[in-house]
Amino acid sequence: MLSEALTRAESLIRTIPDYPEPGVQFRDITPLLVDARALRTVIHAMIAPFEGSFDVVAGVEARGFLLAGAVAMEAGAGLVPIRKAGKLPLPAASVTYSLEYGTATIEAHDDIAVGTRVLLVDDVLATGGTLVAAHELVETLGGVVVGTAVLMELTALGGRDVVGDVHTVFTG
Repeated sequence: MLSEALTRAESLIRTIPDYPEPGVQFRDITPLLVDARALRTVIHAMIAPFEGSFDVVAGVEARGFLLAGAVAMEAGAGLVPIRKAGKLPLPAASVTYSLEYGTATIEAHDDIAVGTRVLLVDDVLATGGTLVAAHELVETLGGVVVGTAVLMELTALGGRDVVGDVHTVFTG
């Protein structure tokens, strides 16, 4: 049964207190990634609402890459990495956005053809700044964001209010 499989998969996510700094409750998805059955279960859950509606998956660095690659393979779609600034040899577009503690910039190559239907994938929705910037970046390159899927939403941080409609597998 799918709900039992999802419950099992969720139980594999560890919370590590005070990492990377005091007060932060880091969600470690590594145990879930190691378990092939759990990984397959969450990948199917991430794809389900968007089945057949996207051509390319855009994965946000860094853990979002892992999930996006699996989503792309399972869906038979392409993959576009959205990287932190300075990690790509030929960035075509970049977006700078605000964080609680400063700013950050993400970049992508110009590998998205105009009109390409894109599913954004990341591991965690926290405050939402990164996903809003990723959405803007995809549109700047000519893509059409058809949806956003994340493994886990940290509801207390209010990211959904910033990002809007997001499909989440788990909430925490």
